[in-house]
Formats: sequence, structure tokens, C-alpha cells
Amino acid sequence: MEKLRLGVNIDHVATVRNARGGMVPDPVRAAVLAERAGADGITAHLREDRRHIKDADIGALMEALTIPLNFEMAATAEMQAIALHHKPHAVCIVPERREERTTEGGLEVAREEKRLGDYIAPLRDAGCRVSLFIAADEAQIRAAHRIGAPVIELHTGAYCDAVAEGHTSEAAAELARITEMAAFAHDLGLEVHAGHGLTYESTPPIAALPTVRELNIGHFLIGEAIFVGLEAAMTQMRQVMDAARTSASD
Repeated sequence: MEKLRLGVNIDHVATVRNARGGMVPDPVRAAVLAERAGADGITAHLREDRRHIKDADIGALMEALTIPLNFEMAATAEMQAIALHHKPHAVCIVPERREERTTEGGLEVAREEKRLGDYIAPLRDAGCRVSLFIAADEAQIRAAHRIGAPVIELHTGAYCDAVAEGHTSEAAAELARITEMAAFAHDLGLEVHAGHGLTYESTPPIAALPTVRELNIGHFLIGEAIFVGLEAAMTQMRQVMDAARTSASD
């Protein structure tokens, strides 16, 4: 089975920096440390309200990293222009609401198929790998495929919440849905990623899915890094992922 990639989201290093203002802690330094510790990519979400990552961070990340940058963004003209200026390796289109604490739910592709198809075309033409962050839902996956998005990222938040709250039957149902839809998307020819809320406990069943190529994990790893350091947190997560992948292939 192909090795599962780990993308590390460094947004919440910037959240801590912005809580006080100034320059520290530096999210670019966190990204470089994550790269040295074995991250396969770095994710950064430039929100419209700039609540964590700032515009200057994107340019600095592009200069500092030798691994791919996955630029998370809302489907707005402003963000498209920024992405086309920097031309990161990947862009992930996500839903965004000012009042939310973090990304809630997946992108509504089926209802906005024409607009999103037109929106991602210039990004693809510029050489960016376009990903759509969506729920594990057949209608959304079919729509993503129709508009030519080569990658989808399945929202694992409901599954992770159920695991954290000890709701075993709900977690099993969410995992079954993700498993089915990941296989469905793979059969359509889409590359499948997954992320949102993943922890040491909730990651193994997702990592074991042979149709999932990449996990994007941020808040949990940054939280763990406060106690053990980013390298140690990432090393343990990589061990969890690799063990799940190996067990699934046996």
C-alpha cells in the first residue's frame, strides 16, 4: 500500500502570535521545523479576516519551504488573485464564515457547480493542484468530479467528534460513510485526502483506508507540541499513521 502523506497545518501557531501581536511564535519557523521532522507538506489557511495566517506569511512560507505548500482559501476573487500571484503547489477551496471558530462542514459544490468550475479553472491552468474540502457525500463528490477538481479532501470532523465524545455507534457510522465515499471518489479517478479534528485516537481507522492518500492535521499537533515539542508530536503521529497503514495491508 502506498505511503500515506502527512500535511501539517500551522495556522494555530499564528493564532497564538496574533493573540498578543508582534512576531512570535513564528508560523514559518513552525513550518520549517515540521518539514525537518518529516512533514510531506504544509497547510496554511489565509482567511478573509486574517485571524491567524497573514498575507506576509504566505510569501515567507513560499520562500522558506522545499516541501509543498497547500494554500487553503475561500472561493473569493481576492483569494484567487493571491493564489495566482504565489502559485503554491496546491490550493484547497474551503467554505468560510466569519462567525465560525474553525471550518464547519464541507464546501457546497453541487449547488454552486458552475461558479466553482469557473473559479478553479485559472488555478489549474496556473499549475496548482486544486482540492475541494467536502463532506463524504456522493452528490458533492460527483459535482467535484464534474468540474474537474483532481483532488477532494473529506471532512472528518463529525467522525472525530464522535470518537472524542465516546459515541461509538455514531463514530462507526461516520467511519463507514467516509470509507464508502473515499472508495467511490477513488473509483471516479479523484485523489482522496482527509482531515479535520484528527488525533492519535481517531487517526488510525482513517489512515488504514487504502483509498486515502494524505491526511491534513493541524490543531491537535500544535496543541501537543506545547507539551512535547513539534518534532515529538509529529513523530508519534507518523508512527500512528504508519502502523495503521501496515496493519491494513497485512
